[in-house]
Parts: sequence; structure tokens; C-alpha cells
Amino acid sequence: MKAMILAAGLGTRLYPLTFTLAKPMVPIVNRPVIEHIILHLKEHGIDDFMVNLHHLPEQIENYLQDGQRYGVKIEYSYEMEPLGTAGAVKNVEDFFDDTFMVIGGDDMSDVNFSKIIEFHKQKKALATIGLSYEEDVTHYGVVVTDENGRIVEFQEKPSKEEAKSNWVNNGIYIFEPEILNLLPDGDFYDFGSQLFPKLKDDKSPFYACETKGYWRDVGNLMQYRQAHFDSLEGKLKINIPGKEVSPGVWIEKGVILPDDINIKPPVLIGQNCKIGKNVSLIGPLVIGKHNLIEDRVKIERTVTWNYNHIKRNVILRDCLVGSECIIDEGLVFEETVLGSGMKRIFENYFLKKRMIVK
Repeated sequence: MKAMILAAGLGTRLYPLTFTLAKPMVPIVNRPVIEHIILHLKEHGIDDFMVNLHHLPEQIENYLQDGQRYGVKIEYSYEMEPLGTAGAVKNVEDFFDDTFMVIGGDDMSDVNFSKIIEFHKQKKALATIGLSYEEDVTHYGVVVTDENGRIVEFQEKPSKEEAKSNWVNNGIYIFEPEILNLLPDGDFYDFGSQLFPKLKDDKSPFYACETKGYWRDVGNLMQYRQAHFDSLEGKLKINIPGKEVSPGVWIEKGVILPDDINIKPPVLIGQNCKIGKNVSLIGPLVIGKHNLIEDRVKIERTVTWNYNHIKRNVILRDCLVGSECIIDEGLVFEETVLGSGMKRIFENYFLKKRMIVK
């Protein structure tokens, strides 16, 4: 079966982390989101992929290449201007010759895709969308179905009082090739705001399948950090790299822990990290690869990327730290996002205005 991964977005909600990194390449537990997606889809028999690209396309293609190392086939579609979710699919319509899936390149999930595909075929649907249950639906498209799963109503980001259900569109779509005949050529066209309302109004065989399991859009800073924590705490069932040396503590290759380190799990420490004396790592916490952490550093409930130099007596609490940052001795950051490539961080007060949580 074939699938298209939508990977052309700019990732503006993840700024400043995505200034220099394509959104699908942001790591979750030290592995790019798009890699997690491909591996999960492969578990359900999907091994032929199309990936659309726009922002920093070379990063994604250079990393995934042709997919051979994953045992899959990957092709790419380049968009000079974004075509929208449906327009991107129409742009490569010759790729599709049977039932196919479309999924967002920034969605972390352990949903059973096979059950959605089975539901779609049982209903003889033209289109099926996956639904996830959310307590707070105000940031999502709410879907209302009849007793057979047929979609009868959409609500785009309703208030809690107006919402008619707690089931939201999670961006997992199954289509028959005939859907392509309903998409215009060469235009920006969107599934959620344009195609799906048309399918509902035309009374097409358009269904929704309630999915069990974990699903999270990691397209904003708070949800992005939370996906790491959910992975470490077992709420999101994915493969965590490294060896679990004690319950809830994963260590990748090339890391030697000093005897006086204080670790409160869950914690993941990436490849070739060097850690000084009297360091405290308080989970949930992910340390990326090749980080140099000097003496008496304390890091709590934080995610760091790669090649950072964190000097003595630094405190990081509830933070996100990009790659290739140097954080000067004795600095304290709380609820702060530090973008990649900051060669020397000292009194960057302006960064403290970009909070993850308040």
C-alpha cells in the first residue's frame, strides 16, 4: 500500500527551533518525527511513500534518501509554492493506483493504521478520516457522525460550549484513487476546509473511524515537548534509542556516567554526551547527541538537541534547547526556548518572552 506524508510546511509554530531545521526533521527522543512515522507505517504493511517538500527540502531528502535502509521506497515531490494538503496529493496523482493513505509529517502516533484501513474497506468508502478523542477541542476540527460512522457535520475549532462532540480530525486519511477526480489541477486546495465539506454536502461515501491509541500533533512548542515526555513515560509506544540501564533511564552509545551524577527518571541521554561532576538530570528529560555538560549543571523537564555546550552551574528548567548552543556559566533559564546556533548565550532576555508554558 502507498502513503503520502505531507512535509512541506514551514513549521512557524515551532519557531525558533525550525528557523534552520525542516519541521518533519525535529527530533522526538533523538529521532526525526518523519522517521518515526515511516517506521510505524511500515509496521502496518505500508512501504511505498511519496513525500512533498518545500521548506529546507534537502534536509529531509538527504536524511531519508530512497528509503532503502528502512526497507521501503521513498519518492519526493517539490513544491515551489505550497499547494495545500489536497493540492499536494493532486500534484502527484500518477503515483496513486489503489487505496492510499495521507498523513501529516508532524503527527506522532501509535494508532493501529490497519484497523482504519479495514474500516474504510468494509464501508466501501471513498474517503475515511481518523478521529481522536480530545477533552479540549478548541484547536481542532470537530467531526460528528451517524450511528454507521458516516460524517454528517464538521465544526472548525468550536468553543467548548458549541462543540457537538469530542472527536476531532487527526489528519489520518484513507482514500480511493477516484478522489483525485474531485481535486482541481494546479491550485491550492485543502482537505479540511474545501474537499471534506464538499464530500459531506454531496452525500458521498465519506466516513470517520474512531481511533484508539496515542495521537499528538507536535506542531507547536508545548505539544512538541510533551511528546518527548509521553514517549519516556510509555504513553506513546515507540522505540526509544539506547540501552535502558535502569528503569526509565536510557543511555545511547559513547556515554559514560560519572559516579556522582543525580538522575531522576525518565531520562534519555544521547550518543557521545560528556557529563561533568555533580550534575543533576531530573526527568522527564531528553538530552540530544554530543552534548558537553560541565560540572554542577542542573537540567529539569527539558529537551535539548545536539552539539550543545552547557557550562558550569547552569540551570535549565522546563526548556527547549536547539543545537549548537553555548550557554554561559551560571545562567538560569526557565520555560524558555533557545534557538539553534546561538554561539554564546548570556543575557538573552528577549528569548525569555517565548515561553512554552506559563
